[in-house]
Amino acid sequence: MITRSTVGVTAPEGFSASGVGCRIRDGKPDLALLVSDRPAAAAAVYTTNVIQAAPLVRNRAALERTGGSATAVLINSGVANACTGEQGDRAADWMAEETARLLDLPADEVLVASTGVIGVQLPLDRLAVGLPLAVEAMALDGGPLAAQAILTTDTRIKEAVGRVVTSDGAYTVGGMAKGSGMIHPDMATTLGFITTDAAVAPDQLRAMLQRATDLSFNRITVDGDTSTNDMIIAMANGASGVQIGVIDEEFERTLTQVLVHLAREVARDGEGATRLIAVRVTGALTEDDALAVARTISSSPLVKTAVYGSDANWGRVVAAAGRAGVAVQGERMRLRFGDLEVMSPGYHSDFSEDEALELLSQPEVEIWLDLGLGTAEAETWTCDLSHGYIDINAGYRT
Repeated sequence: MITRSTVGVTAPEGFSASGVGCRIRDGKPDLALLVSDRPAAAAAVYTTNVIQAAPLVRNRAALERTGGSATAVLINSGVANACTGEQGDRAADWMAEETARLLDLPADEVLVASTGVIGVQLPLDRLAVGLPLAVEAMALDGGPLAAQAILTTDTRIKEAVGRVVTSDGAYTVGGMAKGSGMIHPDMATTLGFITTDAAVAPDQLRAMLQRATDLSFNRITVDGDTSTNDMIIAMANGASGVQIGVIDEEFERTLTQVLVHLAREVARDGEGATRLIAVRVTGALTEDDALAVARTISSSPLVKTAVYGSDANWGRVVAAAGRAGVAVQGERMRLRFGDLEVMSPGYHSDFSEDEALELLSQPEVEIWLDLGLGTAEAETWTCDLSHGYIDINAGYRT
């Protein structure tokens, strides 16, 4: 079972974390440190945006040099260290090297991440003051503090924990994430950090993380923008003594559930959002078709604004499905908002507007579209689009 956690990434054995302020974001925590008590197998997935921030470039190289090993991750918020040229590359190296010096580690055992405003150089003088504080503050229950320090426009921390008991013992998967805007499939302004005390080989961890990401963070959208800094890092330190086999469905299912929980929380906390929207498409010929339709509906500004206004404008959903690049047949579709059917095959529509208003006013709204063509299905998550989104992004730098 996946739960909200009071310890997040420090729920698994052998991990400690901290979150402190170093004045990158005045008056707010802005520097997080996550450390394993031993070298851990490590893997990462990255944004598909071809313009990538310095931390991503550095981490790729470091993980290649170590063969998939890491012991610590340093994360700052407020400045993205993206589009910063050679100076930004040197800053990412400095973050890793200085952390390694303070923790007595090889520099390649430290991964780094940044989030915030693009095109601004990292204030290394402030990081130099904050980093020793982060090292000193590390604690076994420091997960929530780290989860707070990685936020930007988020309104709440995002954590999840899954625990599994096996015949060989128990292991835990913990996670934290941030993200509120610039959210779209194939990664967005999201940073995610996953820890487990199970023992997993690096190549196996990488493959599982990619599949779990495809079923979670690559199925959410807030505004259709994909960032330069998106990255999810997973670390498996083996402290529980439980060895994950080459094929281990229970571990991958737990990993996926942790990522799905975090991804839903990111969508729920979309900038200016008042509702989480789950879009479920069934009756497709293939899963790819179902996913294409679900993604198109999820990213439709007209659908998202209709939900914000609690308007059962079902034609917007059908129209979005029709431009998804899939050979759908509108007259075979069946559409529901929650449990309320608003359109049946043949474009028949007869429903209670009052009941629809009630359903669309809930904190969580489900849009279910059956294509009537096959048995494949897919689900995505998004949020409504409100006036608040414009207010936040019109003044993001100020």
